[in-house]
Amino acid sequence: MSRLVPLLAVLILAIIVSWGWFRTPAPAAASPAPASPPPAVEPVFVEYTTGPASPDGIGKFFHGREISQVMGHRGIDWLERSNREQEEAPSRAIAAIDLAPDAVLADIGAGSGYYSFRLAEKVPKGKIIAVDIEPKMLEFLRARSAELGVTNVEPHLGSIEDVKLPAASLDAALMVDAYHEFSHPREMLASLRHALKPGGRIFLLEFRGEDPKVPIKPLHKMTEAQARLELESAGFRFVSNLRPLPWQHFMIFERP
Repeated sequence: MSRLVPLLAVLILAIIVSWGWFRTPAPAAASPAPASPPPAVEPVFVEYTTGPASPDGIGKFFHGREISQVMGHRGIDWLERSNREQEEAPSRAIAAIDLAPDAVLADIGAGSGYYSFRLAEKVPKGKIIAVDIEPKMLEFLRARSAELGVTNVEPHLGSIEDVKLPAASLDAALMVDAYHEFSHPREMLASLRHALKPGGRIFLLEFRGEDPKVPIKPLHKMTEAQARLELESAGFRFVSNLRPLPWQHFMIFERP
């Protein structure tokens, strides 16, 4: 009988373990970790290089791209040409620019204000800052504002290196066929990064450099790859290329 007691105890213990009465409860499933924000994009300093100027260039290069000559105020007639809608479909671009009614957008290189005045209707509680470096363009913008009775387009004199706008004052910026003419693109992009709010966007329209059928001089066109190289190196995040236009890229970048 004395031998049976230990055997019986071992048997009972084995039954208890097999039934899982002493098992440690499984840990509760961990909650999924919150999605981490996209990594910050830090600007990369890139030196300009120089070389022989091509007929439409200035002999100054940024990321290997020769900067083009500036069209200037003498190009107002071309900017305001009657068949611009037929060739470029700017109404499609304007429709694709998503703005809150109180948004502040800077039209960089606004020129004649072709886009500025049309976008002003989308921001009745905000404003369009029409930035240009030529006083004659700003005179034209003021006269056109008075003619059209538009009160929320603000002509603003920038410089070749700086948009001269306060920090975090912009919800968005627009550059239409202007960026490729900036003689100091590195400095201009840095000033734009300074002026945009976190999450602020750049709408960049440039004639498609990949497409030989686009009837524009080569230095006045850009490829998507080149535009991404330059803006991403300046600390902007590429969002998309909407491609709604017959001749131009419609690229969107974001300030982290």
